[in-house]
Amino acid sequence: MEWSIQDIARSAGTTSRTLRHYGEIGLLAPSRVGSNGYRYYDQDALVRLQRILLLRELGLGLPAIAEVLAGQRDTAAALRTHLDLLEQERQRITRQIASVRTTLEKTEGGQQLMAEEVFDGFDHTQFKDEVVERWGKDAYDKGDQWWGSLSDEDKRAHQQRQLDIAADFGRAHQAGLAPDSDVVQAITQRLHEWIGAAATVTKPYFVGLGEMYVADPRFTQNYDRHGAGTAELVRDAMKIYAERNL
Repeated sequence: MEWSIQDIARSAGTTSRTLRHYGEIGLLAPSRVGSNGYRYYDQDALVRLQRILLLRELGLGLPAIAEVLAGQRDTAAALRTHLDLLEQERQRITRQIASVRTTLEKTEGGQQLMAEEVFDGFDHTQFKDEVVERWGKDAYDKGDQWWGSLSDEDKRAHQQRQLDIAADFGRAHQAGLAPDSDVVQAITQRLHEWIGAAATVTKPYFVGLGEMYVADPRFTQNYDRHGAGTAELVRDAMKIYAERNL
């Protein structure tokens, strides 16, 4: 029994491009490649992919996953490792729940949000594959190296700036300001500078990022918690800013 790369991607909720990337780095080789160049996967490959996806959900990067898979061929040992990782993940999720609860309570109460409270339990590396797939490995490496060079205080300050920018977008949306208004464009310039601290911001990059803020619920909620529709204002403002300045 075997499945095509399209079948596997659809069933696993991933993309053919991601599976090919896994193959290129030696993480998940196809069981065979047809004469037409199509990749096919057998049951062993499915089991291996299941482990890869589990470890990805636990927040491990691809190099760490490769080490886990290469170093543990014993099923019982692998399960013990998974159990340990799940326990760690449970602790992280508990912290995330507390973080989101604090954010909700402060948002509803009109209190100032603090970065260390909002981002407790969150890990920027969980989006590595998506960044690499969208913008390339160099883009991720540059951002990751920049982030690693910051002190804890600088990291908190950078996160706080994003929270302040999102809150200002929310207030602008509630006030009914248009995306091309001077006020909204000034906020967008701050967003551009905030992103530019960690990445080279081209016009397609900035516009694409704005589209993602609306298309991906994980990012939409960062803005729409300040009022439904805020993410759409941000997207439209980013496109206008890019057309005018990038």
